[in-house]
Amino acid sequence: MDERIKAIYRTIYEGEAKAALRLKLFAKQADKEELPQIAKLFRVSSFSEEIHGERALRMLREIKDTETNLKESFDSETTVAEVAYDQFLKAAAEVGDDIAAKIFAHSRDAEDIHAQLYKKAMNHLMEEKDTTYYVCQVCGYVSDGNLPEACPVCS
Repeated sequence: MDERIKAIYRTIYEGEAKAALRLKLFAKQADKEELPQIAKLFRVSSFSEEIHGERALRMLREIKDTETNLKESFDSETTVAEVAYDQFLKAAAEVGDDIAAKIFAHSRDAEDIHAQLYKKAMNHLMEEKDTTYYVCQVCGYVSDGNLPEACPVCS
């Protein structure tokens, strides 16, 4: 694939992924404001943006077999948790932004748990275990099978 086209697909994927998330959050806000038709519009638009992003990602051939997807997800989460968020925490400390530091620490810790879950899945790829996952709506922590009374990351 031509490198310019590849770069365009990457830009499309990144932009559409951001738009899909933003529109989902706009839909939640419209729900809070009791505007169900606008919320519906935001949700359907978000779904449409996901389709655009998926098409670009498929053209980039970034969706592979599950074992490879797990390994790449593990590597990505590990890098984000160990490198990116540590840099974000350092920046927050340098400017004295305690709120940002708390948010970054929560996200880093949740990303580390994601990596652990991917690693566990890689080690038991063929296991037929039915697991219920619980996601903290504040920090994104994922619990594997047990609903904690309080989130171990953000309380």
